[in-house]
Order: sequence, then structure tokens, then C-alpha cells
Amino acid sequence: MLTIHKKVLLDEAMNPVAVQIDYADWVEIARRLGIEPKDGESAALQRYEGAISMTEDPMAFQTRMREEWQ
Repeated sequence: MLTIHKKVLLDEAMNPVAVQIDYADWVEIARRLGIEPKDGESAALQRYEGAISMTEDPMAFQTRMREEWQ
């Protein structure tokens, strides 16, 4: 059984809003779930290539989005 040391973060009204765990615990959880590449392996990102198509230059899109917040 894995013992996970956690810290519950509360808002001003004392409602739980997040949980923090030690990084070492996260690494072990991810390893057990198989959601992290093992040491020395890299994520195979090629399977996502071409998954979306842009209708606009990404930098132009980012600039436009940032200008909307000014």
C-alpha cells in the first residue's frame, strides 16, 4: 500500500479547493498508472502531428488574444 502525504488547501470560507502531494508520491502514482514515461524514455508526440489544423498563424492568434485582454 502506498502512503501518500498530502496537504489540503482551503479558500477563505474554509472550503477545500486543491490537494498538494509530494513530487516523489506523484512520480510513484504516475508510474503505477502508466501515465508518465519511464526514465530515459520520451513521449511519442508524433501521434498528435496533424491532429489540428490552424486557420491562422499561431503567433498572430496569440497576439490577437492578448490584445483583447488589454
